[in-house]
Amino acid sequence: MRGMLCAAAALAATSLAFHASLQPLSINDIATRSSTEDQADSSTNESNPDPTDFSAEELELLQRRFGVHGPQTPLAQLFTRGVDQLQPLRANTLSRLRDLKPVIQREAFRHRINPMLITAILFDEIQHSKPGEDLPFVVHSGLVETHGPAQLGISELIHQGRLPAEPTSEQISAARDLLMNPDANIELLAAKLSRLKSELGLDQGAILIASRSYVDAKAIATLAYLHNGKLDYPARILRYMQDPALHGLIYSARQPAKAYLI
Repeated sequence: MRGMLCAAAALAATSLAFHASLQPLSINDIATRSSTEDQADSSTNESNPDPTDFSAEELELLQRRFGVHGPQTPLAQLFTRGVDQLQPLRANTLSRLRDLKPVIQREAFRHRINPMLITAILFDEIQHSKPGEDLPFVVHSGLVETHGPAQLGISELIHQGRLPAEPTSEQISAARDLLMNPDANIELLAAKLSRLKSELGLDQGAILIASRSYVDAKAIATLAYLHNGKLDYPARILRYMQDPALHGLIYSARQPAKAYLI
């Protein structure tokens, strides 16, 4: 009799474990599992895990919840790499970011977002923007769906509750004008990243630093992926976040010239 009771208890425990394994995983659960598996692989292969390497399970969850998709085509990736080699274009992008530095720092502090993440996204979007897409008649034509330095769409204003789900034509026109305002656009980008942090279950008060831990780097890669929707985008953003010129732009300070007495 005692043996039968033990067997029944063991069977019940096995059944509970099986049903628990069928429960849907949260993004944090998947990220934790990915971190554990990657770190285990890295100890075997003596290499660091890649935070931009999303598992099939992670991609399925992100696609189901946020509607993101795959990487750019090989031709588009080649074009992107070619554009990054154009030094005059890079210099122009850095000049524009230098003008935007005060608002980047202000909104990064206000929304508790790493300023280098905001800067890296802006660098990529400005660097790869299409000529003429910021002209007023193009903006209001409806031919392009994203606008401004961060390439945000009207849908983001709806997500943030700044527009109704079905805005009028007048509201859409005003929203496009708002998105073309650089200061407002960057504030909306910081608010978007904060919103995504909340939806991913990340600590709203914590500033993510990629060099601090794999978990932070994975979170940054996920935020970048959700902003752009292309699978090859996170690697570029993490690379730009380590760019010495961008670091100097955000963290350097000009010292006033000293007057020397002769």
